[in-house]
Amino acid sequence: MNWVKEITPLADLSSQDMALLSAHCETVTLPAGQTIFSPQTTARQFIILVEGSVLVRQTGQHGRDIILYRLSGGETCILTTSCLLSGEVYNAEAITETEVRALLLPEGAFNNLLAASIEFRKFVFSSYASRIASLIHLIEEVTFEKIETRLSHKLLQLSDNGATVHATHQTLATELGSAREVIGRHLKEFDRKGWISLSRGCIEIVDREALRHSAAD
Repeated sequence: MNWVKEITPLADLSSQDMALLSAHCETVTLPAGQTIFSPQTTARQFIILVEGSVLVRQTGQHGRDIILYRLSGGETCILTTSCLLSGEVYNAEAITETEVRALLLPEGAFNNLLAASIEFRKFVFSSYASRIASLIHLIEEVTFEKIETRLSHKLLQLSDNGATVHATHQTLATELGSAREVIGRHLKEFDRKGWISLSRGCIEIVDREALRHSAAD
């Protein structure tokens, strides 16, 4: 199967550009839990995710993790794009959350196609611009929104309209770019207020409306 054709934004490539992309792309299937890149390594391939989920996170100097973004089908990794264009090394890591299918385009072919194809440049930089916007939004959330607001929103998001969130305090801390102790303190307060009920590795949503109100503050 030619997985290139499964990426809708690439459908506008000319037959010549499509042939070049298809000829140089390596198609891979990776299991869940595999590291794709890590800090201080060099980017050698442009990554296009076909299917699955990849988590990109950064660890601060004090050991605290923050999730920068997730990749899903049809998306590219802007850190990889940035490293390929600048020659800088990665300052974060990417790990597969599920089994994934991906296209890997070698650096040389990426540069040639970027220079020769208007439509490929549009694909690369449109994805880049969209992800930059989401990162700016993340910075705004971490900097300006109260942790109670963000935690309430995350619990509602992870419950997916159900009653149970299967997540540890550390998982929530990583998702929100906070400390485990901070998240634990606020979860205990939510429990005291009767909004949730805590158990090991599991959080039951008791008062969804109260969480919605908190998330809207």
